Amino acid sequence: LWTALLSFPLMCGVQLMCARVGLVTKRGLASVVRIHYPPWLLWFSCSLLLVGNTINIAADLSGMADAAHLLVGGNVHLWVVAFGLCIGLITIRIRYVTLASALKWLALVLFAYIADAFIVGFDWRDVIHSTLVPSLPHGSEMWGMLVAILGTTISPYLFFWQASQEVEEEKSVGRVTIAARMGATPLEIRTRKIDVTAGTLFSNLVMFFIILSTAVTLHNHGITHPDSSKQVAEALTPLAGRFASLLYTVGLVGTGALAIPTLAGSAAYAFAEIFGWKQGMDELYPKARAFYSAFAISIAFGIALDFININPVRALYLTAVLNGLLAPFLLIGILIVASDPKLMVGQPSSKLGVSVVAFTTVAMFAAALGMFVL
Repeated sequence: LWTALLSFPLMCGVQLMCARVGLVTKRGLASVVRIHYPPWLLWFSCSLLLVGNTINIAADLSGMADAAHLLVGGNVHLWVVAFGLCIGLITIRIRYVTLASALKWLALVLFAYIADAFIVGFDWRDVIHSTLVPSLPHGSEMWGMLVAILGTTISPYLFFWQASQEVEEEKSVGRVTIAARMGATPLEIRTRKIDVTAGTLFSNLVMFFIILSTAVTLHNHGITHPDSSKQVAEALTPLAGRFASLLYTVGLVGTGALAIPTLAGSAAYAFAEIFGWKQGMDELYPKARAFYSAFAISIAFGIALDFININPVRALYLTAVLNGLLAPFLLIGILIVASDPKLMVGQPSSKLGVSVVAFTTVAMFAAALGMFVL
């Protein structure tokens, strides 16, 4: 639980820095970072990002399909295909403003996980103690779990998505060229700080209650290595009641629908910026074929992975570890960019922001070292 508390300021600092880069430079993250990184290194990093995101998409589709099967029945594989095609087509067809509004409202479904924790019940004294009194991991497996938790919250795909969405917001109000978008007003920066802080606070609050509810139900009853989301939902019924299980399954569908466009979109943005493709979710498909193709390929491979019967829970864990290992290397590049007064048009990140992200980078490297050495 203490990791959820720690992750909030770290995630908030990183996302604020990425938002500032996009807001001030009016370009996506890969486009800016490649100024300081060799092209091959950025290409390699984005390839790992694509692999991790695709596996994550497969796991999310599997979770959504399990949830749909539990709610209404039907073939799980057909549900995977249906969800994948629907999310892909809707994201490609609708305008950015509509998509952004839909995703914001869809985030409300995450309250299901908070409600779930209160339904199953817990001892507040134990919760407060476990939250405020950190305990260092013991052994490589526990250090690996810490890397995974950090990789889930401070995740590379969120870096690229955050910066790119700042550009999309500018395009949506008619600023279609970099020159027209360059720089940011103090009001824009303050507004973005409020927006990002609120978003990361909500995200980590949800994570806190997910960890809490699984700890007092599944873990306390010896269920520590579930194979699927379906198994988790079925296990919750006798432990916490049918309503808790229902909330969990509803949360699965909403979370997948919220995450998949972000996962596929972040990789598409990254490659579009590397190769100079026309990009943006406000663009029509014929004008941004390569961008949308990268988006669609990621979802298509995510669907295909379901048919080789991967363990979705294990896949989510492994991609979280991969993200946790990749993130600190990308953070070095982001720190360099965000501290460059010329590149940031005289509006570099504050000393506090740089300090928080630098601490995050060191902490993530330390966690990775603990996983491999201890």
